[in-house]
Amino acid sequence: MPAVQRSAVAAALALSALLLTGCSGAGDGSGGDGRERGTESAAGSGTGSGEGSGRATDDAAPPDKGEVKVAGTLTEDLKSPWGLVALPGGDLLVSSRDEGTITRVDGRTGEKTRLGSVPGVAPGGEGGLMGLAISPDFGSDRMVYAYFTTESDNRIARLLYDEKKPAGEQLGAPDVVLRGIPKGTIHNGGRIAFGPDEMLYAGTGETGDTSLAQDKESLGGKILRMTPDGRPAPGNPDADSPVYSYGHRNVQGLAWDSEQRLWAAEFGQNRWDELNLIKPDGNYGWPEVEGRGEGDDASTYVNPVAQWTTDEASPSGIAWAEGSIWMAGLRGERLWRIPLDGTKASAEPQAFLNGKHGRLRTVVAAGGAKLWLVTSETDTRGTPEKGDDKVLRLEVK
Repeated sequence: MPAVQRSAVAAALALSALLLTGCSGAGDGSGGDGRERGTESAAGSGTGSGEGSGRATDDAAPPDKGEVKVAGTLTEDLKSPWGLVALPGGDLLVSSRDEGTITRVDGRTGEKTRLGSVPGVAPGGEGGLMGLAISPDFGSDRMVYAYFTTESDNRIARLLYDEKKPAGEQLGAPDVVLRGIPKGTIHNGGRIAFGPDEMLYAGTGETGDTSLAQDKESLGGKILRMTPDGRPAPGNPDADSPVYSYGHRNVQGLAWDSEQRLWAAEFGQNRWDELNLIKPDGNYGWPEVEGRGEGDDASTYVNPVAQWTTDEASPSGIAWAEGSIWMAGLRGERLWRIPLDGTKASAEPQAFLNGKHGRLRTVVAAGGAKLWLVTSETDTRGTPEKGDDKVLRLEVK
């Protein structure tokens, strides 16, 4: 390995030791997720997250702490993949942010079948067709949920998936369950997932208007919790609102641990990206605090469990497996492991796959010690290579 690269990897190791407790950050002139495109990353990935592939050859994690093995490529040649959800039986659904389509991927062979397009999707900037989820009653109702940007807002809709129809025509008309989530060129959030309580959760962004994050009347800069038909979920902090937590900049990662605690990954501005343990009515500090709060801020806002410099992460999807949160990094071009002991980190975060597969968008638990990992090189900010984008099979511990 060249000396310059060895030095950069060493720098990444030192930076990954920054495990703190703090909150969320403020607006950015470069455009939030826009700083995904970045400059040189701390992993020595050359041109960083988007301006060149910069795919390194070494992992930063100590060899005796954890392990990630790429067991294979399930499928490739995907265009701007964003959301990923597993179906009963093991097949996957993947959304294309820029094409506005949903594709089924055979979980054994990787064969792709396009279900169809989602009407009304208006791609642009960081918007388009993003997160996917399936109904808790999918076996009987066949409902697929999608978070997407339109000309006027971000919204969540459910669509009937009818496998009996021809490929390309298998999605029914969108039934909008929630509309009015603020949209912007940047910071549209987009992750959705059903929790263990069978309620639908959504991570939203503040569109670059930092005031929205602290405004409880706005759906921007929040984590939302709702029933499957879009009503405020029972037990929400405000019975008449889907707002579950606030003070967020741009939430794109949601996952639950084995004790049914909700975790979320969040983009910072110029200093700190965050992994947060989500509490009902918790204020995560944006735009007053970015990263760890001190003094009065530490008692006013919820502190993150872990944080990273922004060139190390740009966190998008997260998943829970083998006692750890696994976090996909866009600008950081690496997969982070955050081992947990209850509500705290039990060790320093570890980085894997540094630069080897470019920008990483989504990671999904595949049962036991297995994960699905989605790359993100074809979304206008990456530098695609042959076969991009891909769904990779990972084995972890």
